[in-house]
Amino acid sequence: MSKFTYERLDKAKAMLLVVDQQEGLYQLVHDMDPVNTKNNILAHATLAKVFNLPTVLTTSAETGPNGPLPAEIIALHPNAPLIKRNGEVDAWDNDDFRAAVEATGRKQVILAGITTDVCTAFLALSLRDAGYSVWANSDGSGTFDKKTAADANDRMRAAGVQVVSMFAVALELMRDWRDNPGTTQLMPFFDTYLPEYGMLARAHDAAVRTGTLSGL
Repeated sequence: MSKFTYERLDKAKAMLLVVDQQEGLYQLVHDMDPVNTKNNILAHATLAKVFNLPTVLTTSAETGPNGPLPAEIIALHPNAPLIKRNGEVDAWDNDDFRAAVEATGRKQVILAGITTDVCTAFLALSLRDAGYSVWANSDGSGTFDKKTAADANDRMRAAGVQVVSMFAVALELMRDWRDNPGTTQLMPFFDTYLPEYGMLARAHDAAVRTGTLSGL
């Protein structure tokens, strides 16, 4: 058996892609409820701000029924390349998109898109073929149903794509609560986008304030 090598996400080596998380395509997502879908796609884009990751945005046929990216994502990344594809299904087939990714100089790619089985998976497989290490944010991607999502995730894993949660992406990038970004930056992020963990942190803070628990 070959020795396993754990490749960890590194904020100095990683970049983030927002792939076709468009307002018109949003209605195709049925493996998550609409509230979680919106929350998760905004969380995905926000991760790049928290960790200061180079970011590339792309859309497919946005002047038609697919529509634009949510305004919140554009506001988060006003200076990021936004590649508007008019035909290519796999974003990697678009020369401008490929050039924008290569221009970052980063070889670790975090991505999410709609739909999981096409926009996320096709690009993830192409990136692996091109020699990139890929982390697919499963929370930030969505598709028609859970079976379709599971099949797509299995396909990506077979190609060496790491299919992980938003929580795992954030903590692997952070590594240490004492780091920067660390507690100060991540707790507001979790309070907004992962309220279960945000409330846990609030409970911890309350226990420290009341003297029932020592601070770290």
